[in-house]
This record gives sequence, structure tokens and C-alpha cells, in this order.
Amino acid sequence: MEEFWLIAGLGNYGREYDGTRHNVGFETLDRLLSDYNMSCDERFGKSLIAKGRIGDHKVILMKPQTYMNLSGEAVREGIDYYRIDPETHLIVISDDIDLPVGKLRLRKKGSAGGHNGLKNIVLHLGTDAFQRVRVGIGAKPNPQYDLADWVLGRPKGEERKTLDEGMDRAAKAVVEIMDSGIDKAMCDFNG
Repeated sequence: MEEFWLIAGLGNYGREYDGTRHNVGFETLDRLLSDYNMSCDERFGKSLIAKGRIGDHKVILMKPQTYMNLSGEAVREGIDYYRIDPETHLIVISDDIDLPVGKLRLRKKGSAGGHNGLKNIVLHLGTDAFQRVRVGIGAKPNPQYDLADWVLGRPKGEERKTLDEGMDRAAKAVVEIMDSGIDKAMCDFNG
């Protein structure tokens, strides 16, 4: 039987979070939804999901509705219900303050790097061995700047354009992971 891919874009639900740096996971997922003519409007546990196909792959695109810091609860529900092997068939898309705006970092496993959504997924899965696509949102402008204000802020102008280009590439990277494997995608998209 063909196994589903679970692609979880991380973000915070609600209009007040639309367009914020922290929601690049949701926005990258929106590109996949648009490109493959799906809509993420089916309720599933603590998520909104879309089921469909991307090329030859059966996919579930997931937007956890738990707020960022509890993303693992929603991802765990999907993993359990659809019997997905997180090491081979889970891809998590998130923001990364340690990367320049729009830059990508693909990994097959590793630490959460201070990202609370990823930390919660590691906690709920009991492993850090899952593929992730991280999209750079840049560091806060100075050490005194509040981190929450930074990640929940909305980029404008050139920063927004660069971030949009990064999310476009992130959506392509997700497809390449499924088509060609994480190692090839890392070579093509990291840096």
C-alpha cells in the first residue's frame, strides 16, 4: 500500500497572525495548496488538512491549529492516524531566526535549534529524526528587541519580497524531497 506523506507547515492560526514571520510554514503550505489545487479546510483533530496528490505522491498537507508551541500534538495525531513513518514520510516546514531572510536549510534530523514548534514535535514524536525545511526570517535587529515582537511582526518591502522568494523555493524543496530524496534536495536548496 502506498504510504502518505505528511507535510506540516507550522504557524499560528487566526487573522492577527497572517503574514507574520512566524507563519512562513503556513504560507509555504499555501503555495503547495495553490500549485496542486487543494484547499486546507478539512478538520482533523487539532489541525486543518488537505488530502491529495503531488505528482506521484499521496499527501496530507497539515496546518496545526494548536498555536506554534503545541504543534507536536497535531503532528502526532496525523502520524498515528495515517500510520506514517516520521523518519521517511514527514516533512515539517518552519521559520528560522538563525538564517538570513529567505535562505533555506533542509535537514533529515537534528535539534530544534530553539524553535518551540519543532521542540514540541520532537517531544511528542520521541525522536528528532524527521525531515524539515527551515525558511530564514533573519535575526532580530538588536539584542534588546523582543523576540516575540520580531517573529510576530510582518516583513515589508524588500524583506517581504525576499521572504516570498524563499517560501517559493521551500515549496519546490518539499516536492524535491518526495521526488528525489532529502540528500539531493539538501544539495540543491541549502545555503
